[in-house]
Amino acid sequence: MGGVTITPEAWQATLNKSPNPHPLQSYTWGQFKNRWGWQPTYLCHKGATALILKRKLPNLPLSVLYVPKGPSVDYANAALRTDILEKLEAAAHHEGAIFIKIDPDVALSSGLEEVVPDDTGQAMVAELKGRGWRASDDQIQFRNTVEIDLTQSEEVLLAAMKSKTRYNIRLAGRRDVVVEQAGPESYPLLLDMYLETAARDGFAVRPRDYYMDAWQSFTEAGLGQALLAYHKAEGVSPLPLGGVYLLRQGSRAIYWHGASTDRERNRMPNYLLQWEAIRWAKAQGATLYDMWGAPDVFDESDSLWGVWRFKSGFGGTVVRHVGAWDYPARPFWYWIYAVVKPRVLDLLRSRGGQTSPDLD
Repeated sequence: MGGVTITPEAWQATLNKSPNPHPLQSYTWGQFKNRWGWQPTYLCHKGATALILKRKLPNLPLSVLYVPKGPSVDYANAALRTDILEKLEAAAHHEGAIFIKIDPDVALSSGLEEVVPDDTGQAMVAELKGRGWRASDDQIQFRNTVEIDLTQSEEVLLAAMKSKTRYNIRLAGRRDVVVEQAGPESYPLLLDMYLETAARDGFAVRPRDYYMDAWQSFTEAGLGQALLAYHKAEGVSPLPLGGVYLLRQGSRAIYWHGASTDRERNRMPNYLLQWEAIRWAKAQGATLYDMWGAPDVFDESDSLWGVWRFKSGFGGTVVRHVGAWDYPARPFWYWIYAVVKPRVLDLLRSRGGQTSPDLD
């Protein structure tokens, strides 16, 4: 496959011309992942782009390829869509990889009570199946999300929210909650709150340096912004209550990481924080706000149900994506990786063994 000689500016310019560029396809993300065990290749083809990450498996002469939230292409253009898939398949064979994984931001359907199929997404799934790609249960990024149309005025956006959400936003303001933009000097504080959130809600986290590196990288590239919520009252030292880290690429803004504490929750800081994040995205010229994650199953059995109840109050639209798909360039090893290995890991976990994912 080999690396492509391209400047960061040239890559970003090409990426930004695609209909739906994503920060995880940026030059910045490729260089960041290079510091964390992945080898990036920047593939450009007829205006389509694909950041391909390669990782060698420990103790084996084998590797896997991953195109996070990509490739970036006009998926409604069937000929171009086919071309870029062919290029990715060829890359997998050239590298001798077990498989190449993609999880593009292509809608399969939208809506919750009334589900509306997306013709482009349906056509892409049919093509992937026809070309021998396999739907993957190993979904690295969220399959579903909630999107808010930022072309509407703030008044319309507020009116579309549930009444309780509007009430809590205003309540936070009355109870001396203030939201401020934050720079790198505040990242240790944001990270402490994020790790507190992870411990409370039971989700896995990476090393501290991983987040510090990621946030710093996106900030320096002009693709990220942190916001922090404080309780600020006269005569009292500001008390940090929560924070978010936002990504911005093209017309899209993304609620990437969210953090909160157990302090002063009755002041509803997270509601005002999310509203100010939406306002920030709108002020930056974004036309879409991606709330980054929604349940696969919309009932209390899903691990994201509590998160969904919060996000649903902001009046967005549920979008289901085509999800992650693997092209098994080496079918036998793919079977070992996708079928046998998960069973072994489950057994190790049941016995209290330590395991770690390959695609992190």
